[in-house]
Amino acid sequence: MAASVDPSGHAVHCIGLTKSFGATEVVSNVNIELPRGDILALLGPSGGGKTTTLRLIAGFETPDSGTIEVEDDIVFGPGRFVAPEKRRVGMVFQDYALFPHMNVVNNVRFGLANDDGRDRRVAEVLDIVGLTKEALKWPHELSGGQQQRVALARALAPNPAVVLLDEPFSNLDAALRDMVRTEVRQILRNAKASAIFVTHDQDEAFGLADKVAIMLGTTVVQTGTPEEVYVAPANLAIARFLGEIDILDGEASDGWVTCEMGRLPLAESIELTGPVKIAIRPESLRLHPESGPSTPATVVDSEFRGIYKLVKVRLASGITLNAVMGLHIPVNVGDEVQVGVNSTVTAFRA
Repeated sequence: MAASVDPSGHAVHCIGLTKSFGATEVVSNVNIELPRGDILALLGPSGGGKTTTLRLIAGFETPDSGTIEVEDDIVFGPGRFVAPEKRRVGMVFQDYALFPHMNVVNNVRFGLANDDGRDRRVAEVLDIVGLTKEALKWPHELSGGQQQRVALARALAPNPAVVLLDEPFSNLDAALRDMVRTEVRQILRNAKASAIFVTHDQDEAFGLADKVAIMLGTTVVQTGTPEEVYVAPANLAIARFLGEIDILDGEASDGWVTCEMGRLPLAESIELTGPVKIAIRPESLRLHPESGPSTPATVVDSEFRGIYKLVKVRLASGITLNAVMGLHIPVNVGDEVQVGVNSTVTAFRA
């Protein structure tokens, strides 16, 4: 059976992790807290240090400085380095790294102690990942999604304190990605596993993780729930990274901001006074609003995006904004419309 989860404490706690290769610093003062039983996404652009951070936690690379704690054991710190195989860390590599000359059972069995409980544990994790019927198949006989589940079963088999997944869905085509992501999340939940996974895909991070750690410029710049980091990004760089935004100048006071779109409410967590930059996302804009402040604009472009339309409008100042529209709402280039904001807005000091 999977180990029970202690709801208190951390599965992983990293403080001040730094790593350079030659003169290039690739991980800079990274702090990570993973509560037991949670799933954390390390989300950021390629080359931002995410995979290196994962390898530091696993023990495949040695930090230049900092501390790594796995559950109650310091596995790296001043004068201490615990070997990877003794860290109680399970790793799922980007290419799955299955042994082609071993069937599913033997791939999962690899690394387990040769004792009376080994075969029982293999059967348990194969049941968790839904591959009991494929136990005697070879890796080349499995789909990409099934291969990933074998790799996950192998990582879960020793009852690790944490499972680390490096870009776990990058080798899957778009049609499989959403389905496998849901499966992986359920598998980790069923196994009561703590996990950290690396991705540059916002949808993957938001769809799978309890918490998201945004890595920009080789360090973690914000950690929170998917909703927290999206709705209340800590700075303008994070707001830009997490999706399309338009920027307006404004003046903030008393929880409100005045700009070309009118007087708009700031998000509750924001306390600003004076000149600000306002970040407005396309889904927050509405054409022909029935209530609230609005301003006239001209439709200058409209793109069909499958389940919605992205409409570009130009304000009187010449600034253009993007709005997400339902397919049933008629709009044509050249139309004169009223544009309003249907939510609180995020602002940053100018």
